[in-house]
Amino acid sequence: MASSSIRPSSSLTCSSFRFCNRTNTCAACRLPLNPSPRRFAYLASAVPQSHFFGLKASSKIWRGEGRTFAAGNMAQASTAATQESLLEWVKKDKRRMLHVVYRVGDLDRTIKFYTECLGMKLLRKRDIPEERYTNAFLGYGPEDSHFVIELTYNYGVDSYDIGSGFGHFGIAVEDVAKTVELIKAKGGKVTREPGPVKGGNTVIAFIEDPDGYKFELLERGPTPEPLCQVMLRVGDLDRSINFYKKAFGMELLRKRDNPEYKYTIAMMGYGPEEKNCVLELTYNYGVTEYDKGNAYAQIAIGTNDVYRTAEAVKFFGGKVTREPGPLPGISTKITACLDPDGWKTVFVDNIDFLKELEDHSNKPIGGSFAVAFPILFDSKRDSLQNTYV
Repeated sequence: MASSSIRPSSSLTCSSFRFCNRTNTCAACRLPLNPSPRRFAYLASAVPQSHFFGLKASSKIWRGEGRTFAAGNMAQASTAATQESLLEWVKKDKRRMLHVVYRVGDLDRTIKFYTECLGMKLLRKRDIPEERYTNAFLGYGPEDSHFVIELTYNYGVDSYDIGSGFGHFGIAVEDVAKTVELIKAKGGKVTREPGPVKGGNTVIAFIEDPDGYKFELLERGPTPEPLCQVMLRVGDLDRSINFYKKAFGMELLRKRDNPEYKYTIAMMGYGPEEKNCVLELTYNYGVTEYDKGNAYAQIAIGTNDVYRTAEAVKFFGGKVTREPGPLPGISTKITACLDPDGWKTVFVDNIDFLKELEDHSNKPIGGSFAVAFPILFDSKRDSLQNTYV
């Protein structure tokens, strides 16, 4: 730990980064389900006036409380009201990126690399022998206020296919060149030497962990969230931006086109890049599909209402792969979904998540921990046995 320039707060025995004391302790914000269907309920049961006045049925004119509606206009009005209601709720919902989940072939080796080369701290570890897997959570601060990594080791599986869709994770450091030298000294693999980003001025470098996951080191001043990016490639950037804004409530923080190198990026998130982890969506000119492999799994996001969240995801074009509700055996409520490109996200009830952290905060590292968010496997792509990670 002492050799790396990537450091969490002093409370984690490192000083190069200053963390804020943010906590996610909001109360649940349950709103009533969309009232618009009830608003026009009396119309749906009204007898067409053509029946009484001898008009052709094709005119489709209905009357209700002194107002006349064309059937098509009524449907449009109901849809518009639903969209407005969901957009308003999603915008007000208390959301935060909690952690990213992916699979590794040697858990101890990866933990050693992340703690010694990247300056992370092992926050907790749990082994589930009956399901034949082990998890480890690592990061630069406590889980109730920081974005962290959840590693999954499946018994007997020593390698995975990362695919071409997953890009990299981003880590903010104060001195990229110095950090790269420290990583080299520890035996780390550097795939891009320090220097300005193509088409920009930010100094970056790229390294690979023992499983082949890429990390981009970005030169920045002190930040409360060193683990600052997850980059995924998408086939239609405008479609993805629209989905993440409406269904996930993210902001488009910035967008940059680089025609010289034929790609465009969009930064999406729940707050400024300097203080929060963000989702970096990358569109490469002319590429509409990617192989997702079976290594990268999903991102978890906190929400005040998983039921309302699932409703919004469905309405704005996502696919809900696990209906909202509590996990078997525990009370933590979740819902899981896919974006238009098939990237997975699990939404977790904020209060349930914090309660689970509190209930198990005194357990030693290596002890059991109850929060388990399901990875929903595609049988055509994944051949793993575990149900929860």
